[in-house]
Amino acid sequence: MPAVPLRVAIEGCGHGTLHAIYDSVEKASTAKGWNGVDLLIIGGDFQAVRNASDLNAMSVPVRYREIGDFHEYYSGVRKAPYLTIFVGGNHEASNYLFELYYGGWVAPNIYYMGAANVVRCGPIRIAGISGIWKGYNYQKTHHERLPYNQDDVRSAYHVREVDVRKLLQIRTQVDVGISHDWPRGVEWDGNWKALFSMKGHFEEDARNGTLGSVAARYVLERLRPFHWFSAHLHCKFTATIKHAQGTAPSDVAQVESSSAIAERASKADEIDVDMDDGPSSTLANDQPEPATNTDEIDLDLDGEDGEAKGNIQVESVSAVVADASNDSPAVEAAVPEDLRNQLPESFKQVKRKRSATPVILPTDIANTATDFLALDKCLPNRKFLELLEIQAQAQYEEESQQRPYKLCFDEEWLAITRVFASDQQFGVPAAKPVPDEGEGFYRPLVDAQELWVKENIVSKGLMEIPENFEQTAPIYDSSVGIDTPEQPKEYTNNQTAAFCKMLDIPNPFDISEEARQERIDRGPASSSHGPNRGGRGGFGRGGNRGGGRGRSRSRGRGGRW
Repeated sequence: MPAVPLRVAIEGCGHGTLHAIYDSVEKASTAKGWNGVDLLIIGGDFQAVRNASDLNAMSVPVRYREIGDFHEYYSGVRKAPYLTIFVGGNHEASNYLFELYYGGWVAPNIYYMGAANVVRCGPIRIAGISGIWKGYNYQKTHHERLPYNQDDVRSAYHVREVDVRKLLQIRTQVDVGISHDWPRGVEWDGNWKALFSMKGHFEEDARNGTLGSVAARYVLERLRPFHWFSAHLHCKFTATIKHAQGTAPSDVAQVESSSAIAERASKADEIDVDMDDGPSSTLANDQPEPATNTDEIDLDLDGEDGEAKGNIQVESVSAVVADASNDSPAVEAAVPEDLRNQLPESFKQVKRKRSATPVILPTDIANTATDFLALDKCLPNRKFLELLEIQAQAQYEEESQQRPYKLCFDEEWLAITRVFASDQQFGVPAAKPVPDEGEGFYRPLVDAQELWVKENIVSKGLMEIPENFEQTAPIYDSSVGIDTPEQPKEYTNNQTAAFCKMLDIPNPFDISEEARQERIDRGPASSSHGPNRGGRGGFGRGGNRGGGRGRSRSRGRGGRW
């Protein structure tokens, strides 16, 4: 018996406009003859801002900060009318999402996917990865921990290899993949002429091979879901990615070589592509306009300080590949060997073995084509929303067909989480990630942990994600407003504690109040953008309100926030 299709609403960037998004979903569902949707997916920049202090952990210039709508759902004034999941983007309250590294409810009925995750919603299996691509931080640990300096605010949302590594251990078919920024090179798999006509500044980056996320493309090529949803670039774009039979890249360096990009870009000039986008399910400009967030601010989408930028040189393809394994934005070849030998051990690169041979995919990952959809943010006359019926292709249990659908843990993902839990460090700037031992090393470990999961979780009926949301930080006080110099405090989240206890793994996010106070007294580490300064919009003790310019760019110039 085939699974019942899931009615899914997909929205691009959230940007704190939950009222308008939910209102638009309701109107679109009515227009389609549906009595609502089973699931709403938001592609990042969700902005789960609970109070004014959380704004000081979000990468948005002070003059453009807004409290947004989320605090009403966090406080209980409103409840999300549809089950909602989201991945993190580059404009987030990173301190709150840090509490829920493994995933969890940020408010009732609103679930954050964590840094990386695989969950099930009814018959549908969904993988997600949060953040955006910055190659020079890819090989680092999650070293950011409160109190943040200016650099921490801008790097906390950068994708890390340790999270991608876990997703690459998945050996069975996934239905849906979600990332905030687009997988690298996906523009060439769709109507690139229409895209460059609409967003002219994308073309140079696309032809240089620097548009989009290398990590997201790596995960896409390995998991091969039937659908992949992204946001970040504030436009609608569709594509179909054809996968080579049976193999996938063995490393991010193989995702897109400079020669492959050049070949695809040159061939693109010879192709006559129909400029029509073709039929679409439900577009935002077919719906009543949302009544909020009508003023759009000119900002660089992923600039390191969020300020508007002029022309900035983008990374070359070779630099992107090189800095995926470097510890700084500088390309390794630019540093003479004699000087490199004088560096302290903490600055030296962790050497990794790379395989030049594509990995043979598990036979249970058999999909050969992925439908890609990117959407805009919630503004009038913008294509920010689509409604789709998604038919499950991955394996499912009969009981998962009963509406209303619940979110459930994924058995394979829980096993993978147990394998890697003890290797990760958080909040230690000098820490180095444990080297990747390769799929052959991890496979028997995952197999053994799957037996543990079956015995200790599946057999005990614990696979449904508990609806155990509790407030941690204070709710927003409108009488005080959003102007506060204080950094947010760090809290132990009950959901993360319960998850770690269920899996019998360490909980590095739960430290003593004495340890937290010691970190506060010590203050943020020095920022590479200059001395830390307190004051309005800063970070209180040792705070910072200065601006800096990011070096690498994973999309074109002059986007919109």
